[in-house]
Amino acid sequence: MKMRVVCRKIYNYVRYDLKEITFPSSLPDPPNIKKRQKLTWKERYLVVKEASRLYGASWVRDIGPELRPNDYKKAESEDESNGEKGTTKEKEPSTLEDLAVAARGGMETLKPALQRVYMTRASAYRDALKNFIEGYQKGIQQVMEKKEDSKSQSEADPPKR
Repeated sequence: MKMRVVCRKIYNYVRYDLKEITFPSSLPDPPNIKKRQKLTWKERYLVVKEASRLYGASWVRDIGPELRPNDYKKAESEDESNGEKGTTKEKEPSTLEDLAVAARGGMETLKPALQRVYMTRASAYRDALKNFIEGYQKGIQQVMEKKEDSKSQSEADPPKR
């Protein structure tokens, strides 16, 4: 008797729940939308295969052209089109690139670069904290003014009985 119950629960899980977990159904479509054909088993297998490949590749820090070749083709074509127009944008090196260049130069060049990074961070934190404190004080003043206004109005109006 118990074996039959266990088998039925497993069958229902595979038939209903597992199907919903692997291929979740969305909200019903509006009436004007034409339904797409269902995927074949081969197409489903290919989708799962590609999704698992991309998921595995997402654990790599840099997804290169071998994993997403279409994205890199678009970027190369944009670079070529910019070169034809003659309007190439020179972008500033990032902080990480600056530190990498400074690290190659040795400790003499790395120390000022690190000091510059920490000073900019410290000034940004100081400015953010100063802005927060000013906003907090303004908020407290507004609340106190509202309380004073409500007290003065309640004292001026005699209670109704």
